[in-house]
Amino acid sequence: MGRTAATGGGGRGARRWLPWLGLCFWAAGAAAARGTDNGEALPESIPSAPGTLPHFIEEPDDAYIIKSNPIALRCKARPAMQIFFKCNGEWVHQNEHVSEESLDESSGLKVREVFINVTRQQVEDFHGPEDYWCQCVAWSHLGTSKSRKASVRIAYLRKNFEQDPQGREVPIEGMIVLHCRPPEGVPAAEVEWLKNEEPIDSEQDENIDTRADHNLIIRQARLSDSGNYTCMAANIVAKRRSLSATVVVYVNGGWSSWTEWSACNVRCGRGWQKRSRTCTNPAPLNGGAFCEGMSVQKITCTSLCPVDGSWEVWSEWSVCSPECEHLRIRECTAPPPRNGGKFCEGLSQESENCTDGLCILDKKPLHEIKPQRWSRRGIENASDIALYSGLGAAVVAVAVLVIGVTLYRRSQSDYGVDVIDSSALTGGFQTFNFKTVRQGNSLLLNSAMQPDLTVSRTYSGPICLQDPLDKELMTESSLFNPLSDIKVKVQSSFMVSLGVSERAEYHGKNHSRTFPHGNNHSFSTMHPRNKTPYIQNLSSLPTRTELRTTGVFGHLGGRLVMPNTGVSLLIPHGAIPEENSWEIYMSINQGEPSLQSDGSEVLLSPEVTCGPPDMIVTTPFALTIPHCADVSSEHWNIHLKKRTQQGKWEEVMSVEDESTSCYCLLDPFACHVLLDSFGTYALTGEPITDCAVKQLKVAVFGCMSCNSLDYNLRVYCVDNTPCAFQEVVSDERHQGGQLLEEPKLLHFKGNTFSLQISVLDIPPFLWRIKPFTACQEVPFSRVWCSNRQPLHCAFSLERYTPTTTQLSCKICIRQLKGHEQILQVQTSILESERETITFFAQEDSSFPAQTGPKAFKIPYSIRQRICATFDTPNAKGKDWQMLAQKNSINRNLSYFATQSSPSAVILNLWEARHQHDGDLDSLACALEEIGRTHTKLSNISESQLDEADFNYSRQNGL
Repeated sequence: MGRTAATGGGGRGARRWLPWLGLCFWAAGAAAARGTDNGEALPESIPSAPGTLPHFIEEPDDAYIIKSNPIALRCKARPAMQIFFKCNGEWVHQNEHVSEESLDESSGLKVREVFINVTRQQVEDFHGPEDYWCQCVAWSHLGTSKSRKASVRIAYLRKNFEQDPQGREVPIEGMIVLHCRPPEGVPAAEVEWLKNEEPIDSEQDENIDTRADHNLIIRQARLSDSGNYTCMAANIVAKRRSLSATVVVYVNGGWSSWTEWSACNVRCGRGWQKRSRTCTNPAPLNGGAFCEGMSVQKITCTSLCPVDGSWEVWSEWSVCSPECEHLRIRECTAPPPRNGGKFCEGLSQESENCTDGLCILDKKPLHEIKPQRWSRRGIENASDIALYSGLGAAVVAVAVLVIGVTLYRRSQSDYGVDVIDSSALTGGFQTFNFKTVRQGNSLLLNSAMQPDLTVSRTYSGPICLQDPLDKELMTESSLFNPLSDIKVKVQSSFMVSLGVSERAEYHGKNHSRTFPHGNNHSFSTMHPRNKTPYIQNLSSLPTRTELRTTGVFGHLGGRLVMPNTGVSLLIPHGAIPEENSWEIYMSINQGEPSLQSDGSEVLLSPEVTCGPPDMIVTTPFALTIPHCADVSSEHWNIHLKKRTQQGKWEEVMSVEDESTSCYCLLDPFACHVLLDSFGTYALTGEPITDCAVKQLKVAVFGCMSCNSLDYNLRVYCVDNTPCAFQEVVSDERHQGGQLLEEPKLLHFKGNTFSLQISVLDIPPFLWRIKPFTACQEVPFSRVWCSNRQPLHCAFSLERYTPTTTQLSCKICIRQLKGHEQILQVQTSILESERETITFFAQEDSSFPAQTGPKAFKIPYSIRQRICATFDTPNAKGKDWQMLAQKNSINRNLSYFATQSSPSAVILNLWEARHQHDGDLDSLACALEEIGRTHTKLSNISESQLDEADFNYSRQNGL
């Protein structure tokens, strides 16, 4: 019925369409008669009566010709009176079409389905700019519709792999990377890895990754990972197997602990002892190296032979006593017992009656009076023993007391000054004692005067200040006026040396607590008359919360630097999509740290914020954060932490861990972190041993007080980070301070010993130090956790005459049983004659934000060549892994393996690491050692660099 309608059924409606159908069939017949080469197209639309355009129910799909088998393309449309295929822009002859008609029962519309066959020869004979393609054109009463274009390609798969996996011998827990590049094929071959002919499922084993460019990555090799690995490539045509690669995971042997020394092999005399160990911790496996060294050690020993004691001969009998007895003795000394020998057996003395029982006293037989006489003598002897024992104990006690005092005086006089033991570094005051100055001290006004040890005086004086707000306390009144909680004893001879021997004695109540951290000080321990001025000074000082810098960056990337802080941000080229630009900011928190340390954890760096937080980068950016730890994996466990949106801090990673989410490269003074998200970051450290060291920067500043004869020295001990020292400089500029000596580094150990700060070698006839400030002691905990506010101690000096304009002295900062630094102060009181010491180098402060090629040390053209060379796997291993190792990046290589261009990320890390020196020569040497390039980057002239940057900018539309 449908076929009849298509060929001209009766009725007036059918007769109306006959001319148009005749035109269509005529055009098709004419095109077929002339062939398909003339390019003459069939009519695609003719004005017609109301109806609907053809709708394709099925369109031709892309197809692959396998070997010589033709493929069939089909399409189905409704309503469709005719459907023809057009291939490569030309009509297919109607004789090559196979069509079927049907009627859609639901809509009553005609459905037509058409097939054509495409042969391998047709595809091979076509030579065009694109693949062989075909599409359907369907006609209805209203017009025509076209289907999608379906491409037809000849499927194949080459036999030889472009790169076969290579065997490896790796130590246990080492990283294994097997490269595989499958044969060329259409469609592209899918790759599957086999281990010992069994498929590897990376979804079941997190240690294995097969996603990176068909490569097999085993992050930490295990003994079970040894085996034969094969790369299997397959598509619709065939399957190909690579050569098998044998992976051997070996274990180098390790010595067990030494056993205890054996007993000497002889009972007495000269012999030997031995101890042993075995190569079982672990035992060598799979060809691993055997332990080096000796498995047995022997030492000589000498066992002393025991000597039993023997009696000497008896002595002569003594004279007969009034009790009618005489005695004789002998000693066990012939020889005495030695080395565990037996003592002599028997009595050491004998007594007997010397009158044969005829001795009579007081007209009584001897046997009657003897007990009474002996009882009286025993009582007298007991009294004598008690007397002599008491005298001996008194002599020993006096001797021990004299020795103890002598040792104490020696231990407390290393510098010839007295130590103030302070637990109030945060701005409070503490009880402390001054010992009597020894006779002959150059500070004494009358060295011949004998010290009076019975007189004591009590004074109050300032010790160490933590906050810059406390500096106003260093005035004449605060030095000599008593405070309510201070009790300081000074021996009279030392008061004479200071010229204050006539001062009265003050007593105050002792308080064990100190001022709390931060700016919320408690003033309850201050004298009422000093409280009001201090609060006024507190309100007048500015508070700083953060340093901040911004810059606008686009697709070309750039560098954002916080001047004089050591903090920087590197945005790589291509990290921001084209046509986009972002205003990126970076800030450092200078207020109270929001990261509260738990337990023994210490904040080692500033809190650095970079943003905006919703920005997405396609390549990891590099954030450089300074730290103050003396880096050693044996003594520190260092963590990178990030603050969440709720304000809590969570650990991102431990620096020594292997992770693919981010990368930490720890240098001696800074940490370079590769990240893919912005936020607030900080470094914390957990000391593992007492040998963990924090690096402190010590500096001394000078400032005249309100009294023209007074001069104040302020000694700072801050974490060795540029931003911490910049905060000190800012405070001192506000107070009118002047740096007197180049700052120095002090290695402060985590051994719980305190810090002593002393003023030495003050000219005795030109200057004098005010009482109680010659030496100050800072508790360990205040220094070890000094990241909250800068720590400093103040010393008050006084000139004897206004004509003294030069000051020369030494500041000694040392940790008890630790490191020591000497700051040599040589300055002029007159500001016009004072030498200026620069706070910071100027290399950091010129351009906070740099964009485009000028922000990078490596020219873009050379960078592209390096990436193209080292991203390609190499059979000899001369690829990005060796590039990383030559640049001292030997850890966590699995992070780079997951990147699209490992070499580019390694170069970004190099850029962040060498932002100040830009040592291209070291990079060139690393490339030459690998043997993949022979061009020294350092020999490129500046004109060549400028030309490369100009060409790069021109190519990118700058």
